[in-house]
Amino acid sequence: MKYLIVGLGNIGPEYAETRHNIGFMVLDYLAKKYDGQFDTGRHAFVAEIKMKGRTFVLVKPTTYMNLSGKAVGHHLNSLKLPVENMLVITDDIAIPFGKIRIRAKGSAGGHNGLKHIEQTLGHNNYPRLRFGVGDAYSKGKQVDYVLSRFSEDEQAELQTLIEKAAEAVISFGTVGLERTMNFHNIK
Repeated sequence: MKYLIVGLGNIGPEYAETRHNIGFMVLDYLAKKYDGQFDTGRHAFVAEIKMKGRTFVLVKPTTYMNLSGKAVGHHLNSLKLPVENMLVITDDIAIPFGKIRIRAKGSAGGHNGLKHIEQTLGHNNYPRLRFGVGDAYSKGKQVDYVLSRFSEDEQAELQTLIEKAAEAVISFGTVGLERTMNFHNIK
């Protein structure tokens, strides 16, 4: 079985380790833990890891967040995978910091990366893992907030939270979406 795991983020050192790049951070952790090597592919950096007889193709779009659908469309088609075998990892300001929510489908919730994926696929019926980054920003400062780095307090917990999100990704591929949601969507 093969799975496409798409971590959303923006390329470039100015975006590294920002809230908006949590998808990249989770994939970087997975690649390091399971000896994956990112190479330049079409519209993305791509790595492959294997776990429990499954192959996980990790994709970090190089198109910037607002055009993430280009990488998703290309890699889904080239791998000939059904959309059910894809999981998109993204930041979410509507979820408290460190909480994750996994869903089989849903709205873009104002997230431009998810909007472009939805536009590219023509629907919003694809699994996603939303990583809560909180909403500690002033009115009108949402963009500045998601493009800023995590606070010192958040950074102290961040590695453990990334590891938990990575566990959810592996669970998605090994035990399925339903069981993964039941285990990881703890209130």
